[in-house]
Amino acid sequence: MGESLFAEPLLWLIVGAEIGFWVFLLAGLGARYGLRRRGLGAVLLLGVPLMDLVLVTASTADLATGGAPSRVHGLAALYLGITVAFGHSLVRWADVRVAHRVAGGPAPVRPPRGGVARTRYEWREYGKVVAAWVVTAAVLVLLSVAGGRAFPEPAAWPEDPMWSWLATASLVAGIWFVVGPLWATVFPSTGDRERTGVR
Repeated sequence: MGESLFAEPLLWLIVGAEIGFWVFLLAGLGARYGLRRRGLGAVLLLGVPLMDLVLVTASTADLATGGAPSRVHGLAALYLGITVAFGHSLVRWADVRVAHRVAGGPAPVRPPRGGVARTRYEWREYGKVVAAWVVTAAVLVLLSVAGGRAFPEPAAWPEDPMWSWLATASLVAGIWFVVGPLWATVFPSTGDRERTGVR
């Protein structure tokens, strides 16, 4: 299955989108702090979500023109959901650290270790997981409509070539909920209650 998977051009577009994400991120931070050109840095950082737009457009066009739905289309939807939900946080995480090391900015603040602050932090992070799930589902709906396919029932997701990724995302979201916000809420530790995390 891996051989046929890598034979699909859309998969290589996903790889290109991931590479493009890091290229735009590093170029934007380099322009902002290395060249001291904040305007150019901001423009380059706008290229990060542009890669997502290219990916979802290509996926939709492929199905709309008769392409067979595959796990690669589902992977494209999941990738988009993750980058939309976590991409901004990753950019901010990198920006804070580069600013601290290169431009004398404040040191990154570590995530809280316990108490109410930790609980709030875990729920906030889990909100991104939910956002990633929602975006993934929305893109899968869009791809299904473009391909003229009916939406499968949740029980059928694991067997569907595209929607199986949403089944995986649902499992991950469930585990994250238990070990993240639920655990922090039920078993708050007595660590530093005042720190706030930077992500």
